[in-house]
Amino acid sequence: MSENNPTAALLRAARIVPVLTIHDAASAVPLARALVAGGVRTLEVTLRTEAGARAAEAILAEVPEAVVGLGTVLTARDLDLARRIGATFAFSPGATPELLDAAAAAGIPFVPGIATASELMAAMARGFSTVKLFPAAQLGGIGALKALGAPFPEARFCPTGGIGEKEAPDYLALSNVVAVGGSWLVPAAELKAGDWAAIEGRARRSMASVGGPG
Repeated sequence: MSENNPTAALLRAARIVPVLTIHDAASAVPLARALVAGGVRTLEVTLRTEAGARAAEAILAEVPEAVVGLGTVLTARDLDLARRIGATFAFSPGATPELLDAAAAAGIPFVPGIATASELMAAMARGFSTVKLFPAAQLGGIGALKALGAPFPEARFCPTGGIGEKEAPDYLALSNVVAVGGSWLVPAAELKAGDWAAIEGRARRSMASVGGPG
């Protein structure tokens, strides 16, 4: 895969991918509308909660401007779920050989998580040159990405984990980073309170800080 592969292009256009952990599916649509209004269209809805899949389905049905993917995809069954509900992409915090094989055959843009050079090599061997570095900050952040860039110049990254609004522009300044992921856009307290205006404002400010969509 080259940098022009569909997965890299999707993420480069997004710039910022919010990691959404939704406990109440009823909040999914107003949340997505707030993010889209703030300029954040590419949304990762995690499967960390029982409501995750239903939340993603609701957004897909009611917020056509959103580009919706499933996150915390851990198994081939999760990957099949992403395909069945019509998700545009899928993210995993890691990658087993079985999951990589299933993703290679699934026909949906898939971003496996890696934490080491060996894991990156395993992903690339199966055709995945766009990966998630997770947990990015704990693994060395920008320094780790620069180090991986030397032996793997063709790899592209979406670092996630420990990245906030202030750090996002520095990550995106790296040539091998196509997008950043994070939960800072949607604080749990604001989601629970339904403070859509605050979430929209933060989305707009965050996108402005990174120069808008790629």
